[in-house]
Amino acid sequence: MKHFMSALLVMVCWLASNTAYANTPTINEFTESMQPHQGFFTFYHDSQNGNVYLQVPRAPQKFIFQTSLPWGLGSNDIGLDRGQLGATRLASFYLEGNKALLMHHNTFFRANSDNTAERTSIDEAFADSVIAGFSVVAANETAVLIDYTPFLLSDTHGVVQRLQQTEQGSYKVAADRSVVYPARSKAFVDNTELEAKVTFSGQGKGRYVRQVAPDADHLTLHLHHSFIRLPDDNYTPREFHPQSGFWAEEHRDYAAPLGQPMAVKYIPRHRLQKGETITYYLDPGVPEPVRTALLDGARWWQDAFAAAGHPNGFAVKELPAAADPMDIRYNVIQWVHRATRGWSYGSSVIDPRTGEILKGHVTLGSLRVRQDMLIAQSLLAPYADDFTPEQQEQLESTIKAMALARIRQLSAHEVGHTLGIAHNFAASSRDRASVMDYPHPLISLSTENNGLTLAGAYAEGIGLWDKQVVRYGYGDTSLSAILDENQQLGLSFISDADARPAGGAHPDAHLWDNGSDAVTELERVLAVRRTALQQFGLANLANGAVVSDLRTLLVPLYLLHRYQTEAAVKMLAGVHYNYAVKTADSSAADVATRPVNAAQQQRALAILTATLTTEHLQLPQAVEKLLLPYAYGSSATRENFTGYTSLVPDADTMAASTARFTLQLLLDPARLERLAQQQRFDADIPSVTDVLASIATAAIAPAHKVNASSTEQRLAFEALTAVVELSTKAPTGVVKSATFVFLQEQLERWQQQPVSAHQRFIVRALQGLLHEQRDWPLTPAPALPPGSPI
Repeated sequence: MKHFMSALLVMVCWLASNTAYANTPTINEFTESMQPHQGFFTFYHDSQNGNVYLQVPRAPQKFIFQTSLPWGLGSNDIGLDRGQLGATRLASFYLEGNKALLMHHNTFFRANSDNTAERTSIDEAFADSVIAGFSVVAANETAVLIDYTPFLLSDTHGVVQRLQQTEQGSYKVAADRSVVYPARSKAFVDNTELEAKVTFSGQGKGRYVRQVAPDADHLTLHLHHSFIRLPDDNYTPREFHPQSGFWAEEHRDYAAPLGQPMAVKYIPRHRLQKGETITYYLDPGVPEPVRTALLDGARWWQDAFAAAGHPNGFAVKELPAAADPMDIRYNVIQWVHRATRGWSYGSSVIDPRTGEILKGHVTLGSLRVRQDMLIAQSLLAPYADDFTPEQQEQLESTIKAMALARIRQLSAHEVGHTLGIAHNFAASSRDRASVMDYPHPLISLSTENNGLTLAGAYAEGIGLWDKQVVRYGYGDTSLSAILDENQQLGLSFISDADARPAGGAHPDAHLWDNGSDAVTELERVLAVRRTALQQFGLANLANGAVVSDLRTLLVPLYLLHRYQTEAAVKMLAGVHYNYAVKTADSSAADVATRPVNAAQQQRALAILTATLTTEHLQLPQAVEKLLLPYAYGSSATRENFTGYTSLVPDADTMAASTARFTLQLLLDPARLERLAQQQRFDADIPSVTDVLASIATAAIAPAHKVNASSTEQRLAFEALTAVVELSTKAPTGVVKSATFVFLQEQLERWQQQPVSAHQRFIVRALQGLLHEQRDWPLTPAPALPPGSPI
């Protein structure tokens, strides 16, 4: 009966619209000379005119419409990467007269009710969007045919907007330079894939686009459209919990009973039944030995699925030669090239109704592995004259092994995202318990290899936290049982919003760190840095390398402590907390916040301000003498320090820029406001005045000497400038008053012996600022070279 009524509805629609199509040819007549592609949405390729015609069923049918960018621009800064996924939309075609509208349905506002009228009221209350409109060119009893070509050749990925946002120039689609791409246009039972080669023309003025394009005024990319049949109703969404370790797919349910929350949150996850396998496919363009490393790392997840009750639940293979990476049927790990190193990421095509992951798509930046080799080379100095060929070969092997260990971990990390799993930035404090953290290489002092070892630089295998997360998302164990186990195992979960801000408070939530105690680890990393700097020199370069390349090698070594500094500073005004959810047996003590204890905060302040001293920041003289201007044929890049000494490297500005980095963390207004408030309960916690005094002792006091070195002067100028900046940014009088008193005291102190030029300058600058309302005459040192992603 259901099928009869559906056929009757189609016939009624045909009869009602027959007048509109009186002069319209049938689909068979119109496509007689074209190549048909039968599938979910059948399409016809008119090879003579270069057009694509899409057959749209008359019966209303919702589907998922996915856009993507198969061929990218190769610029990390612009952010238009090969294989990049675009928007995922719940869509349908709306037919009226001789027009067809491609509709994007609003899935955020819903009424999860069996009451049709209640659902309709929501549909009518919140707008849908028309993505595109088409004219009908042919028709029959069950379908119409539309010319899809203009829309396929349009900017469905937002390329023009992205180029404008990154200030690369003003562009628009050049229709005369754009064509459909039949080689990647195919139809299957449950999905139809269409692709076009689209040229964007304009005035390419930006330096990034000029860096990567052969003609910056004309950029030719590939844009891809996927029509995906909706999955059946046999998938059961799984509830999101803030401690589950998963991301959340959210909507608002206006049919929720009074007293119940309207926000409905599901975790994104693949469908996996007992005996089934989630299979990922590796880009065949990855070279060895990286290919094997990526396969090995991605396959770590097999252990997690086995622990969740799916012994064969996860597999990784090479992508078949004829397969399209953008085809919805393949979960893909792509190896993506850019002109500069950049982020890797894991994205997914997700059913917006349920959170079901339909396709995982990993993007791995190919230059990341080389950055790790650079770090290792800067540490180990493998080309020392007194090394035997066997020793040198062993060190080169160690460097490569470290880089491949990182790539294995990176492969597992990004695949984890496509399984629905979020970052856990607290995992490093629990013995590297998750691949979903950002790992810093673990470097240790040693009696071999020039005093350092990279043994165990990166963890191997899936983490304990990861197994627990997969058990919830893909296993049968209850969430409450898993949460109880996590507590017993000492596992915690803190993600991006708490870990990334400069003013972050959680003492365990850090990027690129190691160790259970951030301050102790900072001390250890500083010791490693001192050892490596003392031996840095020609031994870091292979024979045949230009000596000026030492400038590039020096950067990751000189800044080796930058991320552990970010970790340690969160001990200052730090706050312990978790993503607590009230339960029947919850007590206030279970969920209450508590500050990091005063002794730990005092220790953190002492170590952090020690990094502002010339003892820490001044290069060994032997190293500074080897930093040559770049050799002919080479040039500085953004990966190098900038300064004020023209072609000659500027060691003082290296020190000042590094000091500025730490000062910005120490003097973050939110951190200082927390300090002031924490003192209400514990007077032993450092005050804002204590922080300023410590900075003065480390970075300003050494310049009191008449014969202070240029480095000591620069560090004093930088510290005073940072405090002046704080005085303008501080949101309350609590911090502003402390900075005012500090600057006033500094003026009085410097007035006692204004003899040298730098002393007189500081006195005059402080007088102008405090008494004459003049602007501070100094600007901060240049920002550091990019660090993330290391």
